[in-house]
Amino acid sequence: MRRFALLVVMAVSLLGLPQQAWAQSGVEVADVGMFVEFGQSVTFQARVQSHVPISSATIVFRDSFDDLPRRFPVEVNENGVIGYRYDVTQNVLRPFTTVTFWFDVLFSDGQTFRSPNYQEQYADNRFTWQQRTDGQLRVHWYEGDEAFGDALLNTARQGLNMADALIPVPGDEPVDVYVYASTSDLQSALFLGGESWQGGHADPKLGVVMLAVTPGPEQSIEMETLIPHELAHVLLYRSVGEGYATLPLWLSEGMASLAELYPNPDYEQALLTASQNGSLLPIEELCDTFPLDASRAYLAYAESQSFVRFLRDTYGAPNLFSLTSAYANGLRCDQGVVRALGSSLANLDTRWREIVLGQNVAGAFLRNMLPYLGLLGFMLLIPLIGFMQRRPTDDRTR
Repeated sequence: MRRFALLVVMAVSLLGLPQQAWAQSGVEVADVGMFVEFGQSVTFQARVQSHVPISSATIVFRDSFDDLPRRFPVEVNENGVIGYRYDVTQNVLRPFTTVTFWFDVLFSDGQTFRSPNYQEQYADNRFTWQQRTDGQLRVHWYEGDEAFGDALLNTARQGLNMADALIPVPGDEPVDVYVYASTSDLQSALFLGGESWQGGHADPKLGVVMLAVTPGPEQSIEMETLIPHELAHVLLYRSVGEGYATLPLWLSEGMASLAELYPNPDYEQALLTASQNGSLLPIEELCDTFPLDASRAYLAYAESQSFVRFLRDTYGAPNLFSLTSAYANGLRCDQGVVRALGSSLANLDTRWREIVLGQNVAGAFLRNMLPYLGLLGFMLLIPLIGFMQRRPTDDRTR
């Protein structure tokens, strides 16, 4: 059954690629196909016909993240059929990446030939996806009725508008939102693509969002939280380009959280509790990574959202956008805010705690310093007592 299913997929895939023969100097290329068995393999195939026998052939391909193409020798049978099976279990491909491939052929007379480039998506074809489209937005799902798909598209449209207000991006490049019916399905897709598990995942360079929403009573909350958040990551990447990788984590996650249509109501309580018990994380510790511990990671997201909202409300959305540009241009975490906002990160952290969380930072500082001030006073008191004891003796001597 598994082999039969793969043959069906191969037959369907052939329909998506040009079927007409391509000829140059007496060489014809036809029956080109890339056949995906998601998480297992990718098989490349073509038929090359020429009056000169083929000596050898090579499949050359790259995905959206390859700097250099991958090259592998391929078998060619007596009919000129080229075939190569690439083992994805050993060399993973990211889900929904676009694979560009071509064939290099060497003939027995020493002449060479390069086929045209072909493209195919490495899609998760374990599921039968349905699709809704609205402009640049394309939402895909496989479980749930048409009303569920309409709700996904409507939420994605609202989320895109919300994110665009924070991160204006010119152009209308497509964005694909793939909605899995369970976290286990999403987890398996990310794992097979070499990613760690997450509740939602954006591949900004691909313009792809992957998340899990189970059709049912809670679907609206999940949609309104996850879809806008991940869409914001895509827009942020399109806004700053490759500089996206240099943005502080508190900034990228904070802006994405601000785009959510259903803000997390538990963030405020987490911030209040941490503020009261003195366990808030310094913002400067959230530049590169978030804590691995689940509760502290949750606090990191809450702080990032609140801190970025404070920056937006204090300096305005245009200056917040200038801040992302400063970081995208390579400034360090402590330098970007100075360049864009004229204040140090430590000072902004203090002001955020005072204004948003109501902390008396100065009073807290004095309380923390009280033991040290007491020790300093005691150390100064000892020589002072010695001086006072010596002074009457000096007067009697005179």
